[in-house]
Amino acid sequence: MTDPAPGRERPWLQTRARNTLRQGKFLAVGACSGVVALFALTALLLTASLIVTLPLLPRTIRLIRRLAAYERRRTGAFLGTPIPAPRRGRAGEGDDLVDALADRATRRDMSWLTLQATFGLLTGLVAVGSPAGVLQNVGIAVLWPVVPGAATTLGTPVESWGDALLALATAAGYGALGALLVPPLARWYARSSAARLAPPTASLVERLAEVTATRAAALEAHGTELRRIERNLHDGTQNRLVAVVMHLGMVERALHRDPESAAPMVLTAQNAATEALAELREVVRSIYPPVLADRGLSGAVAALVSHCAIDGTLDAEELPRAPAAVEAAAYFVVAEALTNAVKHSGARRITVSLRAEGDLLTVEVTDDGRGGADEALGTGLVGIERRVAAFDGTTRLTSPSGGPTVLRATIPLGV
Repeated sequence: MTDPAPGRERPWLQTRARNTLRQGKFLAVGACSGVVALFALTALLLTASLIVTLPLLPRTIRLIRRLAAYERRRTGAFLGTPIPAPRRGRAGEGDDLVDALADRATRRDMSWLTLQATFGLLTGLVAVGSPAGVLQNVGIAVLWPVVPGAATTLGTPVESWGDALLALATAAGYGALGALLVPPLARWYARSSAARLAPPTASLVERLAEVTATRAAALEAHGTELRRIERNLHDGTQNRLVAVVMHLGMVERALHRDPESAAPMVLTAQNAATEALAELREVVRSIYPPVLADRGLSGAVAALVSHCAIDGTLDAEELPRAPAAVEAAAYFVVAEALTNAVKHSGARRITVSLRAEGDLLTVEVTDDGRGGADEALGTGLVGIERRVAAFDGTTRLTSPSGGPTVLRATIPLGV
């Protein structure tokens, strides 16, 4: 259906019909999601109550999170306001059952699951039942001469044209009931679902503590970065430039004593200056890689994966352009993680995943190495954590002995 011409408003009835269809579709899809939520809730209760199936509970929780993430996107699109994904702490991302249940975001997912399995299913049945009742009664009224005695949804058999008119009136009642109930039900349920899918509001004290910790991490990361740049300039570029100055001094003396011997010295000074310029370019690239500006985050990470000494694959969704600082942080997380894997993991395969969920960018690097990575042992993991924390993000490392090692960093896109 095309939009009306400029300056002409769409008729009120047409607008109302389009909105009702949209709201009915929202509730109908919610009914399907409600069935899935009912099965998930049943599985959650069963796995939690039986000792034998208790180890499966973390996997059940992860499936519930995926369902909640889908509904978060769908409900946000319906309301016209994206619902941000919750920022899960360290306790909410691992396989430990106690840690998973201790995470506030996980508990909110459970609260939403109960709502979806009950009211989400019931409101969806209203949206599905109304058009189904209309179609059934209209079909019976039209086909009664072929199939006499067929009953309407009210249980009344249709054996005459008078009964057929009654069936049509019943169909009209179903349509009117749907038109009256579906819009307010859709608006009410969307708001109720969004309230539970949205991340919890932190108290002022919690937020102040979080901001204080983030500020400390940002200052530490900034100081570390400055020391790294200073060290690179001092140990590399400065030495090259000193060599250039020394060679130029030797050239000056040679010009007074033996001009012919000055030519090789000039070439040596030129080579030293070229090397100093190359060192300086490397330092500049380490601050913000030009490939990010040229190819975006996905293209830059693809280049990192293709040049890695270990075979790797990139699983990247279509990402929105993020602030330069965020893209640089994500790029260096991948670069450092790949470097660590090459040096310490003994892996044969690496997978890098990039995805945007709401206002969060998630970077995940998985290798099939020996595992046992520990932040306390250094290996650049502390630097990754500080760099991500500077953007109010979170870092999660899972590396059991024997592998696999999974490094997951979540960075807000709206920095």
